[in-house]
Amino acid sequence: MDSKRLERSKDKKLKRKEVLEKKKVIEEIIKSASTVKDHLDSFLAFSHYDRNGLSVYLESGFGDQLSSSIKKYIQNLLKVNMEGPYGSDWPLEEKVKRREMVAAEARYIFVRESSNVVHDDNYLKEDGRMNCWTGDGDPLVGFMHYRFIVEEEIPVLYVYELQLESYAREKGLGKFLMQLIELIARKNQMGAVILTVQKANVLAMNFYTSRLRYVISAISPSKVDPLIGSEKSYEILCKTFNNEAEDKLEPVLLRPANVYVVYNNVIRSFRNTWFCNDLGRQRTLFLGHFLSIEA
Repeated sequence: MDSKRLERSKDKKLKRKEVLEKKKVIEEIIKSASTVKDHLDSFLAFSHYDRNGLSVYLESGFGDQLSSSIKKYIQNLLKVNMEGPYGSDWPLEEKVKRREMVAAEARYIFVRESSNVVHDDNYLKEDGRMNCWTGDGDPLVGFMHYRFIVEEEIPVLYVYELQLESYAREKGLGKFLMQLIELIARKNQMGAVILTVQKANVLAMNFYTSRLRYVISAISPSKVDPLIGSEKSYEILCKTFNNEAEDKLEPVLLRPANVYVVYNNVIRSFRNTWFCNDLGRQRTLFLGHFLSIEA
């Protein structure tokens, strides 16, 4: 009995040691990524974007080093772009975002229009809105706010914001920026890129899920508890880069290895309640319905 108790005690200590070591490794990964002065230095090919009538360049920034003009720009563009999707929740959410934007751990990619680009008033007044930039120098046309954090014991790059001026959209710039952010995540040993999208922001949801192949994460309210999730105004999306991140962050039903198991379990339960001469057809129809729901 004593030997068994001693063995269990050793196992617990060993597991506790493994957990602490893993936690230390993750903390070092986050620290290493967060101390990089400029992540754009590793991806010089992404320093400029000159396509579809848009000519811009990128620069990095830190939340606790923002100039007053950039702070004002972030606030203005957020209000223009997000007041609609947030609806009545915007006044409270705006206060949250103002605190988030100046946090020491906040990292930025700013998108500036090249100085050799000249626009007439008609170009800038698309949708009846002028550019939100009011400072000096080349005008900003958008920004990304991201952080390196831990989710479900996985180091991840969390995209807090991807905001573009109306006239800078539908030109491939958003996809370009997300490709860059995924490269930054991979280079810095992140297991995934995660972001939050308002359900009311249908265009953004389609952009991430259809064009960039992000999926609703297992940590999103709708996956944790569908009843609670239905009352929430947002979804958490992810794209994973390794098996551990996939196991913890992607919905189980979306993994190819599990679809067959779930499918057969469902069919087995149907056998007990259905009497059908054409069970094969029923299987096909049900699986198609099942996949369409999860997609």
